[in-house]
Amino acid sequence: MKIIGFQKTTLLDFPGKVAATIFTPGCNFRCPYCQNGDILVPGEDIEPFTEEEVLNTLEKRKGVLDGVCITGGECTLQKDLPDFIRKIRALGLLVKLDTNGTNPSMLKSLLEENLLDYVAIDIKQCKEKYNTIACMNNFKLKDIEESVSMLINGNIDYEFRTTVADNLMSTEDFEKIGQWIKGAKAYYLQQYKESAFVLDKSCTVPSKDTLESYVNLLSEYVPTFIRGVD
Repeated sequence: MKIIGFQKTTLLDFPGKVAATIFTPGCNFRCPYCQNGDILVPGEDIEPFTEEEVLNTLEKRKGVLDGVCITGGECTLQKDLPDFIRKIRALGLLVKLDTNGTNPSMLKSLLEENLLDYVAIDIKQCKEKYNTIACMNNFKLKDIEESVSMLINGNIDYEFRTTVADNLMSTEDFEKIGQWIKGAKAYYLQQYKESAFVLDKSCTVPSKDTLESYVNLLSEYVPTFIRGVD
């Protein structure tokens, strides 16, 4: 299991829990607003963490932590992910998975084995324009549709979320997303943030008023909330 980042404590990444966050390298998406551009293709100056190092730290912090958030990059690209989660579970910790939804077979396997407690899927765009954000070679929307349906029709706690860059999405786009995920448990709009590692510096930050207008629109279809507004 490749681990490129490890945050020992967070109150933000796993809703309602004190957690550690593990970052895996590599992603099959190239979203313009990605905040983790530095780990998509890690440079030689980035020091990886070993499984043993991370698990030993989690073992020592069991009394503090409720769980672990595994994110990326796209963590389902890691073939060793299921075995690594089993090791975390053996410590008595909950597991949250962040994913772009492109690996429904692994997601299904993890859910069937009851290895996950919470799943967050990033909804990048409406179906018709999805790959304008994902910028993925050999893009297969059906895989993402399958992952989304799996959560809506399943029993696990979950959320959908979208990073909103003002120049990349419109009211019409969110209308279509609302129709797509209608009946979902929760949908979060995350304000795009400028940072040194963003892939496309032309992305623009939406105003709070813009985000609130999307919330009003989307609330007809799904409980919608704003997260991370300045």
